Amino acid sequence: MIDIRRSSLATALALGLAAAVSAPVQALLPAAVDGQPLPTLAPMLEQAAPAVVNIGTESRATRNPLLDDPFFRRFFNFPDQPRERRSQSVGSGVVVDARQGYVLTNHHVVSGADTITVTLRDGRRLNAKVIGSDSESDVAVIQIPSGNLTALKLADSDALRVGDFVVAIGNPFGLGQTVTSGIVSALGRTGLGIQGYEDFIQTDASINPGNSGGALVNLRGELVGINTAILAPGGGNVGIGFAIPSNMAARLMAQIVSHGSVRRGQLGVAVQDLTPELARAFNLSGNQGAVIAQVSPRSAAARAGLKEGDVVLTINGRPVRDSGALRNVIGLLEVGEPVRLDILRDGKPQTIDAKLGEYVATNLAGETVNARLSGATFQDIGPNSPLAGRVRGVMVTGIESGSPAARTGLRKNDVIVAVNRQGISNTAELKQLAAEGGELLLNLVRGREELLLVLR
Repeated sequence: MIDIRRSSLATALALGLAAAVSAPVQALLPAAVDGQPLPTLAPMLEQAAPAVVNIGTESRATRNPLLDDPFFRRFFNFPDQPRERRSQSVGSGVVVDARQGYVLTNHHVVSGADTITVTLRDGRRLNAKVIGSDSESDVAVIQIPSGNLTALKLADSDALRVGDFVVAIGNPFGLGQTVTSGIVSALGRTGLGIQGYEDFIQTDASINPGNSGGALVNLRGELVGINTAILAPGGGNVGIGFAIPSNMAARLMAQIVSHGSVRRGQLGVAVQDLTPELARAFNLSGNQGAVIAQVSPRSAAARAGLKEGDVVLTINGRPVRDSGALRNVIGLLEVGEPVRLDILRDGKPQTIDAKLGEYVATNLAGETVNARLSGATFQDIGPNSPLAGRVRGVMVTGIESGSPAARTGLRKNDVIVAVNRQGISNTAELKQLAAEGGELLLNLVRGREELLLVLR
């Protein structure tokens, strides 16, 4: 029995194929539906994409000189190795000044590179030099020869809202320029431990390896962020990416171009979040703000009259959500810039004007403190330290191998929080309490551990 349905279907397919062969090839998608053009990002990308570049770097590391000794290699059974080891990496960048040839990218893309090659979308390959870089914010500025470059206009990232559409342009996995789209998932992300200064735009637009330093743009093709990192618990993209806001990148770039580095002004305070418990203790109704836990002597804060227990609500008119927000705002300002803080002191509002100073770390040699600490170097926990406002104590910044300090068990990055059961917060107190004589008890914080060292 013949299946009529199959026969009819075959006939229809044959007729359709014949018609397709005899007729001119037509576009599969209509240009418009019901008189309305189909939505597309293509026109915007045609203008924006040429400003996003691929960055290739090469670094060279010379092997240990001991490996040049044939006796050493034979005794320890080391195989022959090349004298120089080369490594390569690929990232992205954004041309933001076509006349000067300035390209914004991430610090980690160009850090340690001996040579940097920028490839434009039209295929041109240009050598680049580093103007300056900032590891704390992961922002770097490199320069390429100007001439027939396309630059992206910077948008006001403070005007972004959760739900705004954004497009990520970069060079994921070294495949060449690629575009992904999504929305702004969250704003002001901090406390992720990715960088020292964090105020990230979170997006679900795919940001993959090689996208670092690329552009996050709005639907007008304006730069709203520099793609930086992803949250990848399983090693892959799970739709949570982070970008440095364009306003933050622009301020840092201005300092890098002017000085070759970021000259951060310092207020000279250690701060902590205003928790619900602290809010109740201060008789406050809200829990947004930053509590000043410590004021450094002779700092900008001390000169302005700030005190421990003050609650900072705004700085230069911007609300302060938590300690991270305060640290970020200060971290974007230069030495000497004025700041105005609205605070609560004993429940009463006040306004404090200050001029930011410059933090200069002071090293303290262990031998000037106690002979048993010879070979160690100590330093106050500065405002740029991730421990600022979290731990009170003195940081061990160096230990000489085989020194008395090394034999006591001290290690680099240990934090001494108490001497002979008395808490300390700076090197002056360490020097006073650890003077010669008798047994010396040191309470340490090492990573997440707390230790007690007894020096006899």
